[in-house]
Amino acid sequence: MADLNRIKKELKDCQKDGEKNQAGLTVKVVDETNLMHWNATIKGPVGTPYENGVFTVDINLPSDYPFVPPKMKFITKVWHPNISSESGAICLDILKNEWSPALTVRTALISLQALLSAPEPDDPQDAVVAKQYKESRAEYESTAKFWTESYATEQSASQKIDSLMSMGFDRAAAEDALKKCDDDENRAIELLLSGA
Repeated sequence: MADLNRIKKELKDCQKDGEKNQAGLTVKVVDETNLMHWNATIKGPVGTPYENGVFTVDINLPSDYPFVPPKMKFITKVWHPNISSESGAICLDILKNEWSPALTVRTALISLQALLSAPEPDDPQDAVVAKQYKESRAEYESTAKFWTESYATEQSASQKIDSLMSMGFDRAAAEDALKKCDDDENRAIELLLSGA
């Protein structure tokens, strides 16, 4: 059974960090009725192709947390050898066999940030990206930077609405879709295209 007191403390600690903006991390509960499902944002490390990007990570705490690692995946698309460009799945040892109950969600998020700075192409989650990283570093960096600019940079609300309107959606539908999707333009596009 999950230790809810620990989970509340971890959440509070992560939120304090976010207020101080120390590590470029913010964390929030997705639904106030479920303390086991969080979203976090990570700032892309300076000096990497991910610089100026803000990446959203989905976090699910299993019922036997902290004895098993949190389940994390990137919601924001990212071009990285250790992150699936399709699903956002992450290959990181502390989210698997190197997890210890002494670690926290915050530790895991800081490790993800470090992973953005130092990819491990010999233990890839995405073989295509790892191959590119090893064989054509300049092309990898260019692609990663392009994906960061396309998917992970903050646009103003009006820029997002203008972007959706340029695709042929009317203003009211664009505003409504962005509101329903927490201002995530990619999810708003999917919602608009689905006709929901």
